[in-house]
Amino acid sequence: MNVDTKSDVAAGGGHVLPLVSCCGSTTGDALTDEQAHELAAAFKVLADPVRLRLVSLIATSPAGEVCACDLPESVDRSQPTVSHHLSLLVTAGVVEREQRGKWAWFRLRHERLDELATVLTAPATTSPRTGTPS
Repeated sequence: MNVDTKSDVAAGGGHVLPLVSCCGSTTGDALTDEQAHELAAAFKVLADPVRLRLVSLIATSPAGEVCACDLPESVDRSQPTVSHHLSLLVTAGVVEREQRGKWAWFRLRHERLDELATVLTAPATTSPRTGTPS
């Protein structure tokens, strides 16, 4: 028996039927293994509540950027802990850092956040099963 065929012998016949996907192709524009690992690492960084809060604080800042000196009190963490979390966000490409004198300033990298959001937002397509938008 081929991997792409199925016998209906159990149903009393001796016919070999081709396997047909019930919903169409599953490949499309799917991520490669490498892309999936890279994006998973970025999502893992964002999955921490403190880091997610830091991203939120930067995103909602009227100036579009935040000085590191203002963040420890905002998230109720020590300065070294906040620095560690910010470093991980920078490494993941979610925020960028600019040194200004003694303090570092952080702003979002919107193109990276858009890239992450795109993975979570599937394009509207028509379901082959129902013929309606999915």
